[in-house]
Amino acid sequence: MPPPSVRITKRLLDVALSSVGLGVTLPLFPVIAFVIKADSPGPIFYKQTRANGLEPHGEEDDKRVPKCKVFTIYKFRTMRQDAEKGTGAVLASKGDPRITKVGEFLRRSRIDELPQLWNVLRGDMSMVGPRPERPELLVDLALAIPFFEERMRDVKPGLTGLAQVNLHYTGEIPEGSELWDFKESLQNPFGLEETEGALADDMRAKLLYDLAYSASLERFTTFLETEIGVIFKTPLVMLKKLGQ
Repeated sequence: MPPPSVRITKRLLDVALSSVGLGVTLPLFPVIAFVIKADSPGPIFYKQTRANGLEPHGEEDDKRVPKCKVFTIYKFRTMRQDAEKGTGAVLASKGDPRITKVGEFLRRSRIDELPQLWNVLRGDMSMVGPRPERPELLVDLALAIPFFEERMRDVKPGLTGLAQVNLHYTGEIPEGSELWDFKESLQNPFGLEETEGALADDMRAKLLYDLAYSASLERFTTFLETEIGVIFKTPLVMLKKLGQ
């Protein structure tokens, strides 16, 4: 559990930054809404249930399976309306055909995440933290990747985070990254041909950054340095993606 000084400062930053962020970006929402509707039929916003940490197990629960707290997240829609018809919950992958043309740009630039400033202001999320996964996918990932569920223990999910400013959208390791030299051991570590390119590989990279962020919350000085670093890096990452 982070000390009180970290929890209080973090919440004050969340309220201040989400309020300013909404004030600055709300005038852009009608423009974004127009291009989404012009590109494909369907709603402008997309809401989804996401995991917000872990809950204690009850007597009848399977203690081998993580039990998730949940909340509703808001995003600009980036996929066609029937994206999960017949498949259920599926993680987006690189080159996913379900993503619309406008949606691809919104994802690359992270603009699709702007409505989550409301989640931050409400207290569902923080400005910085691990990205929240869908409960059913979190359970699968926790069973496949050791300690994956620990990234959410005593930490609110974030609008941005260490993983988001250092990795690609799905968690793919970019060339030149500090993890690039460890790519072979992180991606398909057992060398199984049938799991080559699995999204769990990208999630292992995300997990490392998320655990590092959680560790930074244990001391006020490391928290402040990490928090401010991620907050300042985030718009630079967005601008870089806008130019691609």
